[in-house]
Amino acid sequence: MDTSTRIVITGIGLTAPNGNTLAEYRKNLLDGVARVQNIEVRHMGQMHAGVCDFDPLKYQKRKELRNGTRVGSVSIYCAREAVNDCGIDFEALDKSRIGVYLGVTEHGNVETENEIHNISQFNYDTKFWTHHHNPRTVANNPAGEVTMNMGITGPHYTIGAACAAGNAGLIQAAQMLMLGDCDFALAGGVSESIHTFGIFAGFKNQGALAHHEDPNQASRPFDQDRNGIVVSEGGCIYTLERLEDAQARGANIIGELAGWCINSDATDAVLPNPERQAQCMNMALKRAGMRPQDIGIVSTHATATPQGDIQEIKAVREVFSDCPNTWVNNTKSYIGHAMGAAGALELAGNLPSFEDGIVHPTINVDNLDPACEFPTLVLNKPKSVGRVDSILNNSFGMLGINSALIIKRYEPNT
Repeated sequence: MDTSTRIVITGIGLTAPNGNTLAEYRKNLLDGVARVQNIEVRHMGQMHAGVCDFDPLKYQKRKELRNGTRVGSVSIYCAREAVNDCGIDFEALDKSRIGVYLGVTEHGNVETENEIHNISQFNYDTKFWTHHHNPRTVANNPAGEVTMNMGITGPHYTIGAACAAGNAGLIQAAQMLMLGDCDFALAGGVSESIHTFGIFAGFKNQGALAHHEDPNQASRPFDQDRNGIVVSEGGCIYTLERLEDAQARGANIIGELAGWCINSDATDAVLPNPERQAQCMNMALKRAGMRPQDIGIVSTHATATPQGDIQEIKAVREVFSDCPNTWVNNTKSYIGHAMGAAGALELAGNLPSFEDGIVHPTINVDNLDPACEFPTLVLNKPKSVGRVDSILNNSFGMLGINSALIIKRYEPNT
């Protein structure tokens, strides 16, 4: 692996509960527009959820929708939008040199639950079980649906990394580009989690599922009255290239991957370990050759669980206590927790700060929990800071998987 190879972002495609383009999504983040609604969940009734409203027929035929999966449609939409955004002549590319690396929290539960429900209507006779079940539920399905839709013959797979998966997809793609395994990569994170009742039931029985009379105020990281997670769907896929390749075609470079780290708590399945989270951030900084003071924005993972938010702020204090110009924000307060897509979507929401110098806030913080206080938290109103040169994106998950990814402003002469 040539560790001197520089990897850059040249395109972004996304769908979030509050936007189907980066411009729409960013505007809603700056305007404080949350989009969470109540949906009917099998066996559970009305639940808060972040629901995407993109048009799947933009890039798929009706038959493909019937045979495929919701997360496959999310992936195809985001991948196609990213390619359009990056301005490359996609048809001229050698499709065997394109890699697809998508992070997922889980995959297959939706289809399995649906089929069990279907055969329950026929006394559990398995002849009514769909023959599409296996290709729908294999772990590589989201990335595989992208390759089939786009004619990509290079490597594809999903990266199962719980809720750290969005970062993990980008990290994997960068490593594959550095290895020379591909020349152009589609990478990020995707999720269809709202379509499985199991995830709602699991969080509810953990006491970790949010509830509020106003769905748009249910996700409230750092607030004294936070009471859990809002489950959401979504996706965000980036085009990544080696710097020299992007330069050669005159691409618009959105940002450069400067450093990253993935590590493990090895202490508890659900309670985060702030010591390991701080270690993860410090190792990402070391790889990037940067100091904590060099970071302009820390995008937190905070999910609005009572203990999880406190643990992450402990880690942030450990690393950034002496950084008066490092601003800390959160995106789940707008859209809920998009699981495998969360880290990729949260990074996307902050990347426009390189252009406008504005940090979007965490919203729904009416009464800041003293245990979550940090002097540079941006709360409820955007903050104009003049210039942002780097973003550290935290994304953590169950079984103690931690990820930190640093994106810096691209400087042609460095």
